[in-house]
Amino acid sequence: MPFFLYLLGLAVFAQGTSEFMLSGLLPDIAADLQISLSAAGSLTSAFAVGMIVGAPLMAILSLRWSRRGALLTFLVTFLLVHIVGAVTTDYGVLLATRVIAALANAGFLAVALATATAAVPPNAKGRATSVLLGGTTLACIAGVPAGALLGELWGWRSAFWAVALVSVPAVVAIVWSVPAGGGRDSAVGEPSARGELRALRSPRLVVTLLLGTLVNGATFCTFTYLAPLVTDVAGIAASWVPAVLALFGLGSFVGVGVGGRLADTRPVPLLVTGGVALLIGWAVLALTAGSPAATVALVFVQGTLSFAVGSTLIAQALYAATGAPTLAGGFATAALNVGAAIGPWWGGAALTLGFGYRGPVWVSVLLVTLALTTGGVAGAVSRRRTAKINDRRPVVTTRLPGSP
Repeated sequence: MPFFLYLLGLAVFAQGTSEFMLSGLLPDIAADLQISLSAAGSLTSAFAVGMIVGAPLMAILSLRWSRRGALLTFLVTFLLVHIVGAVTTDYGVLLATRVIAALANAGFLAVALATATAAVPPNAKGRATSVLLGGTTLACIAGVPAGALLGELWGWRSAFWAVALVSVPAVVAIVWSVPAGGGRDSAVGEPSARGELRALRSPRLVVTLLLGTLVNGATFCTFTYLAPLVTDVAGIAASWVPAVLALFGLGSFVGVGVGGRLADTRPVPLLVTGGVALLIGWAVLALTAGSPAATVALVFVQGTLSFAVGSTLIAQALYAATGAPTLAGGFATAALNVGAAIGPWWGGAALTLGFGYRGPVWVSVLLVTLALTTGGVAGAVSRRRTAKINDRRPVVTTRLPGSP
């Protein structure tokens, strides 16, 4: 893998930390700005909406720029709004910075995915994708706990300063390391919004994005409510919750690594086997959540499976839309964030309906079941269509010399 891909992963690490770190900072933000906790929680929602809307829009906008120029524009914007967020005392300004940061994050990730896959051989998209997504998983393992620790020691603003600081070496790295063309694929030529949008009509791509939404929805449905499941159902002390969350992050890091190794060579076996194992794992977790040992073990296993399957689906989206590398990355980013939004919402609905803290886990079971069903139906339709095409082809017979 080209070294500059790991430097792009550093930027993704900073952005992932920013996206998830507010979960441990909201009470301090609410107290400092004298707002309600629900208003502070809107900062997280604003970021999620910005990611969903911004991914395709920023990807289209970036088509007019070189990839290095787009990466620098998005990352510098991301850095600057975190500085503004760190110094502002106005809730409205802070809310605006979260939206702008999400737009920049979405645009950066879309262009980074296109840059990474264009800089490697055509059969190595999965490995390139895993390098970038490794930054997100490391954010779950180290970035988010570090942000919470900084917030506890020096206030929530220090976490914003830290994100801006970590982004600086990534900016320098892009200037010095990313090729001027950003690794643009010469076989594809200069991209256009119209041309890339046409390439997105592939049924395979649509199904892949839908599967990514469902799988990621299942992941974040349970992950969002993992803390009360661990404490109230498994009976684990609250002081161990950060360690359990970090264990899930460690599993996700392992899963991205596994996905990167197999997504290019054996994607279908990985998706089928991993999807079935993921379904079984969520069901077993729902049934055995009262056991601390089983819960801790399954947290790691499910983190591994979720991100192995999820990262493979992202790679397959890029394979399915080779004529739209930037927009495919943008729509893949949007699909994952739609899942990250609907999963917790459905999990919350299960809690409201009185299903208890096991309820979100059963919702994860339902979402993975829908994913497996959708994938199975799509595969059957594709095979039937291929068979019909083969049946319509004329049979060509070759007569040997001297034959009647």
